[in-house]
Amino acid sequence: MRSLVLVGLPGSGKSTVGRSLARRLNLPFSDSDHAIEQRLGCSIREFFEREGEARFRDIEQQVLADLVSGDRRVLATGGGAVLREANRTLLRGAGHVLYLRSTPEELWRRLRHDTQRPLLQVIDPQARLRELYEQRDPLYRETAHFVVETGRPSVPTLVNMVLMQLELAGILPTS
Repeated sequence: MRSLVLVGLPGSGKSTVGRSLARRLNLPFSDSDHAIEQRLGCSIREFFEREGEARFRDIEQQVLADLVSGDRRVLATGGGAVLREANRTLLRGAGHVLYLRSTPEELWRRLRHDTQRPLLQVIDPQARLRELYEQRDPLYRETAHFVVETGRPSVPTLVNMVLMQLELAGILPTS
């Protein structure tokens, strides 16, 4: 099995589901946003405000390339990782990409109290989530080998749904 790469909008559950999935598969877990913050020595939000999105995307691209060049793992990507074609190609070639798809309404329910996500620090975060969804959903679909509808299931249920899709595709042995 190759690495498993999780893509999706902010709040879709990439990190939470990814950690659980990694435990179940006995694989290391990496979160590209965490790796970026380690490299930067500050929060993504601070860097974003100071240097801008374009510079952040340059660093993100370097970190993603480093993470997928190593051992097999479960990798949670940042919500905007698919914005660059080079990242979409890299991720799709590096492993099995799973798009954790959530509607903007579902994401708003999960994120309405979150003050740490730079792209949501706007006057109308719900409208921003709808914009992000419209812009990124086609890119996530282009990158992904599998689409998992997140809806409202618990994390263990989502992990089981992912494992079942991987088993049905012959990527994992059936249990």
